[in-house]
Amino acid sequence: MSSRTAGWTAVALGGGRGLHVTLTALRRVTDDVTAVVTVADDGGSSGRLRRELGLLPPGDLRKAMVALADNDGSGALWARLFQHRFGGTGALAGHAIGNLVLAGLLEQLGDPVAVLAEAGRLLGVRGRVLPMCTEPLEIEADVTGLDEDAEVVRRIRGQVAIATTPGRVQRIRLHGPGGPGEPPRGCAEAVEAVLNADVVLLGPGSWFTSVLPHLLVPELNDALTRTSAKKVVVLNLVPQPGETAGFSPELHLDVLCEHAPTLRVDAVIADVDAVPVPDRLRRAAAALGAAAHLAPIALPGFPDRHDPAALASGIRRALDGLPAAAPGPSSTTLQEERETRGGDEPWR
Repeated sequence: MSSRTAGWTAVALGGGRGLHVTLTALRRVTDDVTAVVTVADDGGSSGRLRRELGLLPPGDLRKAMVALADNDGSGALWARLFQHRFGGTGALAGHAIGNLVLAGLLEQLGDPVAVLAEAGRLLGVRGRVLPMCTEPLEIEADVTGLDEDAEVVRRIRGQVAIATTPGRVQRIRLHGPGGPGEPPRGCAEAVEAVLNADVVLLGPGSWFTSVLPHLLVPELNDALTRTSAKKVVVLNLVPQPGETAGFSPELHLDVLCEHAPTLRVDAVIADVDAVPVPDRLRRAAAALGAAAHLAPIALPGFPDRHDPAALASGIRRALDGLPAAAPGPSSTTLQEERETRGGDEPWR
C-alpha cells in the first residue's frame, strides 16, 4: 500500500479525542474518510445546548470536523475558530464557537446531515462527518461496586455519569429520544457508508461511551455484520478511570464481543508497550476472528496519547497483512476460545 491510497474508502466510528486521533491518522493514508460520530454527550457545552435547544449534541461532531479540516487557507482559520471557547462567567462561558455554529445551522436547516455538509464546506473538510443517529440518544449502564455489596447492580444514566462512575461498568444500553423502550435509529447515510467501505475502524476512545454505542444501534450493527469491509479495532493505550479502570487490553475485546456477539473483526491494533501479556491479546483477537498487531503507536513521552503518524503506519501494516477474503470462525469456536483462554480475567 502506498503512503496514501487513492480510492481507498475508510469509515471511522467513535467520538471525542479517540475519533480525532483516528481521523488524523487516516488522513495520512487515504483521501476518502467518513467519520460516524456518537450523539449521546450530555456534558459541557454540548449538554447545555442539548438541554436548552433539544438538538443533537454538537461537540463530538465538531471535533471530527476539525480533524478532517483543510490545514491551509481559510479552512485552517475556521478550524481554529471552531475550537475556540468563550471565557468569562457569562451565558457564553465555556461554549465552543463551533458548537454554536452547528447549533444555529441545525435550527436553520433541521437535517443534521445537511448541516454537517454545509459546515464541512466552510472548513474545507476532506471527507465526510455523519452522526451515528440523527436524534440525541441516552446511554444507560449497569454498574457494580457502588454499594457495600460489590455485586449489587445500579443503573446509571447519562454519558458523563457513566464516564466518571467510581464503580465498574458491566453493560450499556442505548435509548432513543422517547426514552427506555425506544430503540435508537441509525443515520441512513452512516449505514450506507459502512456498507460501502473498504475498511472500517472502531476505537480508540472511551470504550463504553464512544466506542461500544455504535454496536448497539441495530442498523449499524447489521451493517457492520454484512459489510465486506475489513474491520479494524484500535485499542486504548491505558485504562480509562471510571469506564475501564483495571481493564486489561484483552478484556476490552471481551466487552466488545459481549455487546456485539455476531461481530467479526479482521485486525486488532495495540501499542506494544501497553500489552503486558501479548499471547493473551492474540488469543482474545483470534476469538473475534482477528489477528493482533502490536507496534509502538504511543506518542513518545506521552504513554496515554496515540501518535497519529505511528498509528497510520500501524493501520497500513495491519491492512497489508490481511488476506483478500477469509471466513471468520463460527460462534461455537468463538465461545470455546473465550472459555479456554488461560489466565484471562473473565468478563461478567
